[in-house]
Amino acid sequence: MRITRWVNKRTGLALLFLAPSLVGFALFYAIPFVMGLIYSFKDRTVDGVFVGLANYQALLDSASFRKAAWNTASFTLISVPLMLSLSLMLALLLNGSVYLRKWLRTAYILPLVVPVASVVFIWQALFDWNGTLNAGLQWFSLERVDWMKSDGAMVVVAAIYIWKNIGYNMILFLAGIQAIPESYYEIACLEGAGPFTRLRRITLVYLIPTMFFVVLMSIINSFKVFRETYLIAGDYPYDSIYMLQHYMNNMFIALDIQKLTAAATLMVASIVVIVLALYALERRFRRFME
Repeated sequence: MRITRWVNKRTGLALLFLAPSLVGFALFYAIPFVMGLIYSFKDRTVDGVFVGLANYQALLDSASFRKAAWNTASFTLISVPLMLSLSLMLALLLNGSVYLRKWLRTAYILPLVVPVASVVFIWQALFDWNGTLNAGLQWFSLERVDWMKSDGAMVVVAAIYIWKNIGYNMILFLAGIQAIPESYYEIACLEGAGPFTRLRRITLVYLIPTMFFVVLMSIINSFKVFRETYLIAGDYPYDSIYMLQHYMNNMFIALDIQKLTAAATLMVASIVVIVLALYALERRFRRFME
């Protein structure tokens, strides 16, 4: 009886402390999402009639939506592997004896705390038609490039995404590397294993759980690059960086709630499928390791 009372008391206290967060999550996330999901199956928001998948069919028939979906998928497929490779290399480098190692760790984290507006101002000054990069090209007698109105716009957005998130991923990889017992490397050295063999057979193998989490966070963060892109290029940027968030933002401005909610639902469904696939792969890997 005492144990039951103690458990009930702790559960009640936990729910009491969690209540503000749960209420906020319900009001600002869960309830609006459920309402949007319902609206995506109606012809209008007020006194709407159920139309089934008609809104989704109209969405898939939209050339703007297809372009936005393709650009978003392309950006994620290109930027996330590049992010993983660079952050892992930095983590391996900073795990060793590097000059000013502690200062470098801090420097890579700083982009996470810098306000978005300040970041955008710096990148605008760098990639503007009269910006720093074009001034350097002109110095070497090369033609200027209108970066945000050419195919180079995707490179700029990918660079912003990597610059802002690479420090977070690097810290996660660094924590995973330092959690690997040093005795594994000592035994491998006694067996005659070289640096590349130790990296492939020990470091990368035991970093797989961390890598799953880093991949998940990188994919989620790739869907958040809209803020920087919107502030740099506006509502209707160059075709190569017209993302799903641009499409939904423009549908909101046009008050086309049905296409907006249908696009948001498809986007959430895609993220859920990716997350479930990653968790399934992680569980399979854990079973294999056991």
